[in-house]
Amino acid sequence: MSEDFYRIKRLPPYVIAEVNAMRAAARAGGEDIIDLGMGNPDLPPPEHVIEKLVEVARKPSAHGYSQSKGIPGLRKAQANYYGRRFGVDVDPETEVVVTMGSKEGLASLATAITAPGDVVLAPNPSYPIHTFGFIIAGATIRAVPTTPDEAYFESLERAMAFTVPAPSVLVMGYPSNPTAEVVDLAFYERVVAFAKKHKLWVISDLAYSELYFDGKPTPSILQVPGAKDVAIEFTSLSKTYSMAGWRMGFGVGNKTLIAAMTRVKSYLDYGAFTPIQAAACAALNGPQDIVERNRQLYHKRRDVLVESFGRAGWDIPSPRASMFAWAPLPPALAHLGSLEFTKQLLTHAHVAVAPGVGYGENGEGYVRIAMVENEQRLRQAARNVKKYLQSMGVNKPARGAG
Repeated sequence: MSEDFYRIKRLPPYVIAEVNAMRAAARAGGEDIIDLGMGNPDLPPPEHVIEKLVEVARKPSAHGYSQSKGIPGLRKAQANYYGRRFGVDVDPETEVVVTMGSKEGLASLATAITAPGDVVLAPNPSYPIHTFGFIIAGATIRAVPTTPDEAYFESLERAMAFTVPAPSVLVMGYPSNPTAEVVDLAFYERVVAFAKKHKLWVISDLAYSELYFDGKPTPSILQVPGAKDVAIEFTSLSKTYSMAGWRMGFGVGNKTLIAAMTRVKSYLDYGAFTPIQAAACAALNGPQDIVERNRQLYHKRRDVLVESFGRAGWDIPSPRASMFAWAPLPPALAHLGSLEFTKQLLTHAHVAVAPGVGYGENGEGYVRIAMVENEQRLRQAARNVKKYLQSMGVNKPARGAG
């Protein structure tokens, strides 16, 4: 009986899990760990959303199997969201599927459209499912940069010219997790034109669409005329409405991709619990003040993080969007590498972050910092980091009072 499983062989040890185990052990030992590692919102959903969940859950008829593709009202609510937010007309019957979080949606789509040996273009560094969803399905990954500049398109051209077989899928995600980079509509216009020229499917991960900080809303690739000919986009309620544990997401766009994904899902699941889907309708259709409130909250946390860590001796570039900062290691400690630095920060500063190498080899030299603690805890984290840096002989002059 073989224990040498094909797909397991293709999955390297998940380095972020190693850090998570250290964090759990430290907390079990009574240590106060300031957890900036996982992008896990620390706020509750709106009260009316919780009330809708409870209301529907009390109905005897609500506890049977749901619909794998999502209840009609929720698909319509998501279509309406695209209309008012992006000005995009979406058919809720053929161009929307409800997913159990965007992570499940990406994995189901990869299963639906990938054959062993297919080549997929995916960013490096990137959120692991962008690559490993396709690796599990049997694909080969060719990495492209995350930086949305001319080098990005040069990389795409090289990939199409020199890869055999030719790539069939391009994966992207902006605002980026982990790098927090953003793009404009002109970028998406070039991507759509490139995809049509080279017969590529495009998968866009737009999980952080509402967490932008410079007053300029992030665009959707589906705003580009003709984008639905080649593209599907995934969104999530996790961060926008603080509903991460509810596992509510959507795939929207190309009918062929939606149909393929829906067919695979019909074999794998019966959809999310109906009361959760009803509550998701309440989130999308109800008062939207939480969206602006969360945006402002993360904006302020970003400013506190950048300012307080800078005074502690660690300069962190200010992210323009998302709930993450992509921070280069302090130069004097860059030799440690992202994993060892993360372990030392956890052990000696009681601050948990995510090692950049966990998002791909091009993430080495960085850590991802999630802004999921309140301002007081962020300042405490900065004080702890300052002590750690001083203990390591990093004595960068402070930019103000400690």
